[in-house]
Amino acid sequence: MTDPQSWVAPTCTGLADLLAAKTVNAWDAPSLCDRWLVRHVVAHMTMPARLTPEQFGAEMAAAGGSFAVLSNTVAARDAELPVADLLDQLRSPTLHAWQPPGGGAPGALNHAVIHSLDVTVALHRPPVAPAAAVAAVLDQLTAAHGTVFGLDLTGVRLEADDTDWSWGEGRVVRSDSGSLVALLGGRTLPDGRALPRARRHKARTHPSPAANAVRPSTFNG
Repeated sequence: MTDPQSWVAPTCTGLADLLAAKTVNAWDAPSLCDRWLVRHVVAHMTMPARLTPEQFGAEMAAAGGSFAVLSNTVAARDAELPVADLLDQLRSPTLHAWQPPGGGAPGALNHAVIHSLDVTVALHRPPVAPAAAVAAVLDQLTAAHGTVFGLDLTGVRLEADDTDWSWGEGRVVRSDSGSLVALLGGRTLPDGRALPRARRHKARTHPSPAANAVRPSTFNG
């Protein structure tokens, strides 16, 4: 069985290669994360390459213990870093080895794959993550029946149109594998499609970008 951690490096470096090769500046394009541009997603995704545990603790204290506030603050600030620095951080071995405490290698893979799709799906580009990594994240998120991101998958059948992957019974939602991961991550696709929220999540009318992010319980740089 493949170690999920082994897919993190090719996912992050693939995103770096894509953004470095773009002939049109993609950094200020909208991402799938509400109110975040591509540069905000990359700044958030690469936090483990910049912040030591002590620095993260200080940031969390300054944010009053709220990871949502911390995420928005750090993304807004560090999105202004030079593009070359953000690309270097995407290629950093520190990022590739990082695991969220309590999440382990599967959590690290989810972080890399879902945030890379926040960029590639929004830019109408194919996934940079290995196909097996995308499939692994599909399996992880559906094994939890959508609860990781507060979804209600009752009566929903997901079907990939680029592989033979499928899950569930009911109303068919069909798309490419990467877009299905984005949907399971609580994102709204560029065509307006989204999966239903669980009842307790429906009251949120203005979700913060951090609510759309992969949220580790704590941070270990």
